[in-house]
Amino acid sequence: MEYRMEHDTMGQVAVPADKLWGAQTQRSLENFPIGEEKMPPDLIQAFAILKEACAAANHRLGKLDDRRFALIQGACQAILAGELAGNFPLAVWQTGSGTQTNMNCNEVIARWGNLQAGEDLLHPNDHVNLSQSSNDTFPTALHIAAATALHRRLFPALEEMLVCLQDLENANGDVVKTGRTHLQDAVPITFGQEISGWRSMLEHSRDMVTASLDGLYELALGGTAVGTGLNAPPGFDAAAAQEVAQRTGLPFRTAPNKFHALTAKDALVFTHGALKALAANLMKIANDVRWLASGPRCGLGEIFIPENEPGSSIMPGKVNPTQCEALTMVAVQVMGNDTVMGIAASQGNFELNVYMPVLAHNFLQSVRLLADAMVSFTRRCLKGLTPNREKMAENLHRSLMTVTALTPIVGYENGAKIAKKAHRENISLKEAAVALGLFTPEAFDAAFHPEEMA
Repeated sequence: MEYRMEHDTMGQVAVPADKLWGAQTQRSLENFPIGEEKMPPDLIQAFAILKEACAAANHRLGKLDDRRFALIQGACQAILAGELAGNFPLAVWQTGSGTQTNMNCNEVIARWGNLQAGEDLLHPNDHVNLSQSSNDTFPTALHIAAATALHRRLFPALEEMLVCLQDLENANGDVVKTGRTHLQDAVPITFGQEISGWRSMLEHSRDMVTASLDGLYELALGGTAVGTGLNAPPGFDAAAAQEVAQRTGLPFRTAPNKFHALTAKDALVFTHGALKALAANLMKIANDVRWLASGPRCGLGEIFIPENEPGSSIMPGKVNPTQCEALTMVAVQVMGNDTVMGIAASQGNFELNVYMPVLAHNFLQSVRLLADAMVSFTRRCLKGLTPNREKMAENLHRSLMTVTALTPIVGYENGAKIAKKAHRENISLKEAAVALGLFTPEAFDAAFHPEEMA
């Protein structure tokens, strides 16, 4: 491999000749060979939006000349287009402020611009990082990445799943089945009603995530090192936030208190809490589906789900609810991520939180996993889900809890006698009720209509 020499305030460093990064990126790459987790691409994209917005604000305020602004803008657009992928190699497990990732972006933008210009017009710190600090850019990039990922990934996946559930609900409104509480038989319910519960859970989850977004729209830009705004011109914070909002189409605004914006990560915790609630609802839905599909002969067997692949390397013909399993694994990962989010956010000491890379990694991983898993579950499981009407009808008429329809006539205690006798003697409710002298066969038939109980 060929190298070129780059320098920073600590001296010279050998950098791969085919890479755009500089000395500080190389030092981080060498000093933190920890794990396989790299800075999320969504975060790098957010940094590109941020750096272009800052350059535009500096240009507007007379701090950056036309040519340098155009070069920075061009580099940021190249990053957003994916043309500079492979130049952002740093580990999540680095400095807790994310300084080295900020400098990675500054160095790549500066070198790309200088190569385009054919001369050294851009300095990573003096021009690309103008009016900024890692301490306000990283939390800003984190908010941009979080909010845009929710809008571009999570919400579309949620809506696709909701549409599918609404279709299933409409198609199964007339299918009456046994309800279940405590994993025991309960009074009847329509399958459409059961699905409506799933749909409503996701609608509530969507609304919770949406309600949590306002805090993410506040940006730390303009606070610079400790929140005072040192070395940023007056009006830079509002101008930069306005530029970010314009580029993303989202209502970003400057945070009214930069001391809070730099050290507190409560907005991320709040939104991720809504993601955890979504994960909990998805866990419940996936579990319901795999319980209802259990079998095919010795389980509940009340629904059919798509048979996507062989389920066993030893048992021929076995097919498993694998989409349910994938979704539940994602759910528990998100729940684990939420614990990390809370602990990391609590570690804001004095004027800065230094757990920001792991906050970025966990939040964006949760969004990506939830979105991907919902799309996969919708397309490969829910869309092919059909009721086993015969099994549902059989279970409905065998259920002892349909005796509840008789209690207005004979009372709770006599209803219990009917159910217990039927269960103990393995006979029907009708046979038990007649044997107890509580109904004639004709009176039982007139009073007992389980399909109407839903």
